[in-house]
Parts: sequence; structure tokens; C-alpha cells
Amino acid sequence: MDLNTLVQNKTFKYACIGIGVFIVLLMVLRLGMVVGARKEGFAHRWSENYHRNFAGPRGGFLREFGERDFMGSHGTFGTIIALDLPVIIINGKDGAEKAVIVGNDTVIRRFRDTISARDLAVNDAIVVIGSPNDAGQIEAKFIRVMPSLR
Repeated sequence: MDLNTLVQNKTFKYACIGIGVFIVLLMVLRLGMVVGARKEGFAHRWSENYHRNFAGPRGGFLREFGERDFMGSHGTFGTIIALDLPVIIINGKDGAEKAVIVGNDTVIRRFRDTISARDLAVNDAIVVIGSPNDAGQIEAKFIRVMPSLR
């Protein structure tokens, strides 16, 4: 049997196609393993840094922690006590007044609705996420108006 006859044999062609399909399936499996490993690595790093990203307790959530164990974050929550746009003064949980700057790019939400800064009112309970500026104020990126408990 010479090489020409072997290449033209149907069994040989099917065997080559089968081997090719098997190799492609192995490559797809390997690609899935690589993607899965990258996703797992991201999820692991994200969960390890959760407390840093969202101002949780320094030691993590799986231990006892006191009221004072939370890190300072770039945001605040409390009740609006003064409203002179673009500045909002908030009475925080520790009784400290904090100034929040509302910019044109600040997203303000009440439930699922996006509202404007003019819709805010004194005594509204809000959560603010933003970044501090050099004047000690919080430049708001996102404000969530909380439902009234009355």
C-alpha cells in the first residue's frame, strides 16, 4: 500500500477528521479552563478586597467587630439639614455635619427614578458616594434618597 492509496482511503479520511475534531474540542476545553481560572482569580481578589472597597471592618466580616472598627469611606449617610445648591449639609450618624457638593454629573436616585438636585428637601435621608476634595467636602458622584421611616 503506497502513500497515495492510504490518503485516498475513506477510513483514513474519517480518522483524520476525527482526530481534528478531537484536537479542536481539546482546544475549546483548554480555553474554557483559562477563562474560568481568570474569572476565579478576579472573584477571589474581589472578595479579599471587599472590605477595602466598601469600607467594611478592617479584619473582614467573619469576626466580632465594634462600632468604631469601620474605615472612613468616600461617602456618608444621614439627614439633610441645609440645602443651598450645589452644597448640601448632612447630619451624619455621629452627629458631625458634612458638606456634600452636587455636580452636573451627580446621579441622584429615589427608588428607581432619577431625580434632580432641586427635588431634594431638608429632612430627606440620603446616602452619598463620592470623593473628598481639598476643602474637606465630599464631591458626590451618586446620591440615593432613602425612603422615609415616618
